[in-house]
Amino acid sequence: MSDPIQIFKPWFEAAEHEALRAPLETGWVGYGEKARTFEKRFAQYIGVKHAIALHSCTAALHLAMVASGVEGRQVLTTPMTFVASNHAILMAGGHPVFCDIEEDTLNIDPADVERRITPETRVLLAVHYGGHACDMDALLDIAARHDLLLIEDAAQACGGSHRGHKLGSLGHIGCFSFESKKNLSTGDGGMLVTDDDAVAERVRRLRWMGISSDTWSRFNNGHHGPAWDYQVEELGYKYCMNDIAAAVGLVQLDKLDRSNAMRRRLVGRYHRAFAEVEGVEPLALKDYGESACYCMVIRIDERDALGDHLLARNIQSAVHFRPNHLYPVYAPYRPARLPITESVWERILTLPLYPQMSEAEQDRVIDGVRSFVEERRVRFAASQSAAGG
Repeated sequence: MSDPIQIFKPWFEAAEHEALRAPLETGWVGYGEKARTFEKRFAQYIGVKHAIALHSCTAALHLAMVASGVEGRQVLTTPMTFVASNHAILMAGGHPVFCDIEEDTLNIDPADVERRITPETRVLLAVHYGGHACDMDALLDIAARHDLLLIEDAAQACGGSHRGHKLGSLGHIGCFSFESKKNLSTGDGGMLVTDDDAVAERVRRLRWMGISSDTWSRFNNGHHGPAWDYQVEELGYKYCMNDIAAAVGLVQLDKLDRSNAMRRRLVGRYHRAFAEVEGVEPLALKDYGESACYCMVIRIDERDALGDHLLARNIQSAVHFRPNHLYPVYAPYRPARLPITESVWERILTLPLYPQMSEAEQDRVIDGVRSFVEERRVRFAASQSAAGG
């Protein structure tokens, strides 16, 4: 059997291995100089004033919700996302209000967003599915007219843009994931970005137990008084990124644009290959955005059968995602029906995509999809012939 083709694969090279040397040799492996440098450079890359390094995007989303005051209030959100997006709302005491999605992008539908706004709505959460921008023109307009805070969940969209502006920089707060499979990977990690000075100051406290000054600053930045002396101003969390992850992140950031360009080339190749394959529908790439191309998703009937067909050829696939409102934990917030979400999710399948994927590997995936479609066509023709006979 041919070698397995993974659905995702991080791109680590010699530079990432070498980057680990400094924090390991200095012995400072917690939040420190590397993380501070990573924050500064990431803020410059995204085009914002503040970037705050955290141990996950879940932490970023949670702190974004806390800092936005969602407790007891409603957050307009999408069901088509990893559960961390909506868990963060519940963790902060908010009430998720699920909106339907666009069938061609799987992003939140601005028209349905507007229909679901109430006096209790506080935040609009825009999740950039698969790395492709939501319709930010419409969402920003809705947020402005209804006095809502707009938070961007850019977990899958690092390096993507909307009309030339980096995703994560358009809303009040942006949240990023550096988890093992993401475009910029530190193994695990996340970042919260904002232009709001007050939000940044509070989030920096909250990520380190509510303590007024982080350990690195107290020991290395001319802290007034003994290094052990600090105040605890409010209840916080242990959400800091460490310097081991940040050292890898700095290398990954240097090659992010190159890595995303490789992803886009592969996605373009998938689109061209499937253009003439009946019944295979890649997600749309709208001209208002440049996608980070985190994943390659198609819509196809008999989705599960295709997954089995590919697995028999040692090719991984997956479904991203089961709509969150269908999980038992969200039963109290389940809307009567989300017709597009509930129909399209049963037809979506994620195919392998990673920067270092070879054309030969991609051709195996393409041939696997084509052979499934052809076998299905032959079976259908045979059944029609038998019925006619």
